[in-house]
Amino acid sequence: MKYTYAVGRRKTASAQVRLYEGSKDSKINEKALNDYIKRDDLFDALYAPLRLCWVKDNYFFEVKVSGSGNAAQVDAIKLGLARALAEKDAKFKALLKEAGMLTRDARKVERKKPGRHKARKAMQWSKR
Repeated sequence: MKYTYAVGRRKTASAQVRLYEGSKDSKINEKALNDYIKRDDLFDALYAPLRLCWVKDNYFFEVKVSGSGNAAQVDAIKLGLARALAEKDAKFKALLKEAGMLTRDARKVERKKPGRHKARKAMQWSKR
């Protein structure tokens, strides 16, 4: 079958998305969505690009995702879906860009520095 390929990333999660036309069950890492994602709020975030373009029932996807946690993985998949839809049709691209779904969230965990408790938390300072 013919598909549209896109990559989405968030924190250390990376998702390779294949978007197909038609109506089959979507899969993440060769598992059904319900088996892979347990939180309801993450389902809403996952389907946001498809709902925005009014094509939720017209497309299905297969995803290979790795790294980070559940929420970051779903955000990576969401970006991958948005990019794949934008590549499909220029109308979708305008909608998704206006909604801010084609922007990659570049925030990552800051590294711990030597001589500090965490990345920024310093030792307790006493005046005397």
